[in-house]
Amino acid sequence: MMGEEFVALSLPPILIGICAAVACALPGNFLLLRRQALIGDAISHVVLPGIVGAFLLTGMIAALPMMLGAGAAALVAVALIEVIRRLGKIEPGAAMGVVFTAMFAGGVLLLEQSDTSDVHLDVQHALYGNLESLIWLDAFGWSSLFEWEALTGLPPELPRMAATLLFVSGFTWVFWRPLKISSFDEGFARTVGLPTGVLGLSLVVVAAIAAVAAFDAVGSIIVIAMFICPPAAARLMTNRLEAQVAWSVGFAVISAILGYVLAGYGPLWLGFDDAVSAAGMIATVSGVILALAAVFGPERAPMRAPAEG
Repeated sequence: MMGEEFVALSLPPILIGICAAVACALPGNFLLLRRQALIGDAISHVVLPGIVGAFLLTGMIAALPMMLGAGAAALVAVALIEVIRRLGKIEPGAAMGVVFTAMFAGGVLLLEQSDTSDVHLDVQHALYGNLESLIWLDAFGWSSLFEWEALTGLPPELPRMAATLLFVSGFTWVFWRPLKISSFDEGFARTVGLPTGVLGLSLVVVAAIAAVAAFDAVGSIIVIAMFICPPAAARLMTNRLEAQVAWSVGFAVISAILGYVLAGYGPLWLGFDDAVSAAGMIATVSGVILALAAVFGPERAPMRAPAEG
């Protein structure tokens, strides 16, 4: 299993899952500290109708149309939330819940009614992703990693997610100090001249980019879980931001690898005939890690901003 078969059938999905998990977990740390962890859930709901609309308009699944469609859907969502809040005179959380749920349901209906039989875009794909089918047909063993012709046959989702992870990591590294200060004490950040509004918006945009990039390969289930579970579990392990981010990355990687392996072999070990969804198992493993951290983590007291970054 560690030879040709592993490289061709398992290595690309595992790497894609790792990149997607870490790319979502990194901004999730700051969203968690800002008490905006559910923005990741909201983004995953909002982008679906935008992605489907972009496909229906262009007839193809490509990164640029998907990003533009998701961005347009996000703008529509913001406008609808404001209209509902003002006209209905209800609190913002309720308005957000209505809009995100309605838009996600609308996206599901668009998927069901559109002709997507010739592409990997349907209701199950939107929820569970396409991770198991992202195999590397041109691979002939570990030496393929050093052969340019073989590398050109990699699933396009892998370089896309690797580039997204690189972008998210670069954003986190460049804006580390402003993000840390504004996440711990927004009032102090404003007094020292930091553009807290722009930082907050940029963080949401980066999270949206990670969610859109991961959506095609891993679906909305992993996106939602990775924004919340690894950062929350990491927060229960330490009160230092640097350590929290490191823990969250480790938990995201463990979830991706262990979840993929258990999805394929866990049912067989238990006597069942069929494998289960890799996306669902990865999200389940991340939830189990969070539960274990909640029980055994050294910082399992009620959450608060870390005493130091």
